[in-house]
Amino acid sequence: MARRKSTAAAAAPVNTTAAIVPVGKGGFLGHLVGHLVGKALPYASPWVSVATLPPLAGFATNTAWGGEPLSAGLASAALAVGGAGLAAVAWKTTPASTGYGKFRRAQATASVAAGMGWLTCATAAGPFGHPVMDAWLIGGGLMAASWNVRQLLRNGASGDVEETNGGGLGALADAIGWEKVRVKNPKGSGKGTVKADVEVTAGGTVPDVQATTAKVAAALQVPPSGVIVTPDPENGARGTLSLRVADLLKDGVPFAAPTALGLLPTEPIPVGLYADGETWLINPFDAAILQHLLVMGVTGAGKSEFARTILTHFMCRRKVSVFLVDVAKGRQTVGHIKDGLDWFVTEAAEAKRLVKALPGAIKARGSVLADEGLDQWTPDSSLNAVVVWLEEAADLADFEELEKIARAARSVGIWLVVSLQRATWTNVSTDVRANLQATACFGVDDPGDASFCLPDSVTGAGAIPGWGSDRPGYAFSTGMGIPQERWTTEVRSALTDRDQLAALVTAAAAVRDPLDDATATALGQAYAQRSHRGTNRTTPGVQSTAPVAAPPALAPVPGAVTDRSAYVLEDDADMSEIEEAAAMEYHEARAEILGAIPGDPEPDADYASLRLEDDVPAADDDSGIAFAEQDRPSTEEARHILCVELDGWVRQNRLEFEPADLIPATVAAGRKRPWLQGELKRLADTGVIRRDGHGSYSILQSPLQPA
Repeated sequence: MARRKSTAAAAAPVNTTAAIVPVGKGGFLGHLVGHLVGKALPYASPWVSVATLPPLAGFATNTAWGGEPLSAGLASAALAVGGAGLAAVAWKTTPASTGYGKFRRAQATASVAAGMGWLTCATAAGPFGHPVMDAWLIGGGLMAASWNVRQLLRNGASGDVEETNGGGLGALADAIGWEKVRVKNPKGSGKGTVKADVEVTAGGTVPDVQATTAKVAAALQVPPSGVIVTPDPENGARGTLSLRVADLLKDGVPFAAPTALGLLPTEPIPVGLYADGETWLINPFDAAILQHLLVMGVTGAGKSEFARTILTHFMCRRKVSVFLVDVAKGRQTVGHIKDGLDWFVTEAAEAKRLVKALPGAIKARGSVLADEGLDQWTPDSSLNAVVVWLEEAADLADFEELEKIARAARSVGIWLVVSLQRATWTNVSTDVRANLQATACFGVDDPGDASFCLPDSVTGAGAIPGWGSDRPGYAFSTGMGIPQERWTTEVRSALTDRDQLAALVTAAAAVRDPLDDATATALGQAYAQRSHRGTNRTTPGVQSTAPVAAPPALAPVPGAVTDRSAYVLEDDADMSEIEEAAAMEYHEARAEILGAIPGDPEPDADYASLRLEDDVPAADDDSGIAFAEQDRPSTEEARHILCVELDGWVRQNRLEFEPADLIPATVAAGRKRPWLQGELKRLADTGVIRRDGHGSYSILQSPLQPA
């Protein structure tokens, strides 16, 4: 037992920090002398070199060539030329990428030049005479001392230790093409990221450095998107290097519930986390300019989770209404939170009604804001903020229509969100994309697709989500109040729980405001007869619009004609080339169909030549045909017949029609084509209907119901 204790006691000092003074041979004095000699030896080498090499070399060259004037002169000239060459080699081969390196290069070049100059003189005059020996003693001592000073600065870490092109990183710099790049001041965040300043030397540019990020990622064995080089907007020779060396988001990001119910739409929304652990916040309605959002990513990349997070937060606030159009997935994505949607569209026909109704709502909201003295929407307005979320918008409206909506909706507080898999020019025109200034780009299969969504400054820095659906929820995002320096940092959206979101939306019904009257009225029948009505503080528990009973059928009108081909009711004067081509194609098809119909079974009858446009002829005793006399309706009665027809369609939830559909009502009114054209124009001017194109109209509101 005693032996074990002594062994343990002897081993104890191993981990102590106390200095241990050896007491062996030589004692303390010997140890001190050895320590001082060990410290001094690295600084003695310049002195030893100066004390031995010059006199030995000078004695050797003087003995060999100094005896004869001719040989001494030739040898001196050769040594002078050789000395100049050696000095040039020293200058070119000494690294000088930092201030400390430049000093070292100058010192090495001066040392070589001074040594060769002295040797040239010693060859001709001898090394031990005056003033050659004096130059050796004074100049050599100063040169050795200068090298000692350099050693002290280097060992004391007083120099520019940020130089990266020497030592172990030199090979890496050569491999990735960073010979003209200096990396300075690297700092770790402690959250999986490292940032450093980047500076390029003469002949290099920051875009050249950005082009090598893939090589850097491969050399450091990090994901391609983990190396980002962002240029300095104030200095073209500088930038910032960001390395993501650890993924803190791989285990998912929990959903951040609203801090309170009934917040204003201008409060920030926590969407997820950045790669460095900071919260990813967006605030579209509080930004200096309301920036419409383009969401892009392949199936399974995480767009749905992103949408649910943002929409749920808006559904838990006041003074905001949410419209969502998803004709592809229907209720699959947001069915559990649909009560928070003021207008939820899953059918293509209703989706087109919504899009066509938006311009009228934008104009009406602009008038309200003007009356309130506001240049753009703020929470002080009587209007609600409106979120219009369109899934696969290219299938819902043409590019020109979307571009007009995106351009005009910004200032009136309507936030447009377009979500699709690939925002190529065939899916979204460049004009529409230019108005979608905020972005959220999730995984894409082709790295080049990211350029359709993200700004060039972001993709150029290496922020390209080219991981497809392998990393759901990961993205790069810009705009919506996000600081620009954050645009190139990876984010991950939160993971949502269906039951949690449903409970939040249900609880928030007490604080949700209904859509303001001005916007609801401007949206017309498309909004009044929407297929889904969400719940809010004034309509708790309402799930959808009750079906509207069909109006009683109108009594048949004597002489009414149901053949659409009887009239051509559209004026062709204002048709575009596309509309003219469509009309020509229609008429050709009509002629082909009519050609297959058998001829009139009574071609020789007295009434065979009559047309609907012709006036009713007077009764002729010889013809054998008698026409009943009818009173022609007055103008007001004729208009009432037309309005009754339109009102009946509204009650049946039919909001689109063609002029030919009004032929029966026109005949019943005792009128012809010019009258109908005038009435359609009048109804369009008063806001009852809207002309969508050649031969196509939409009913905005019933002419028999108060606006």
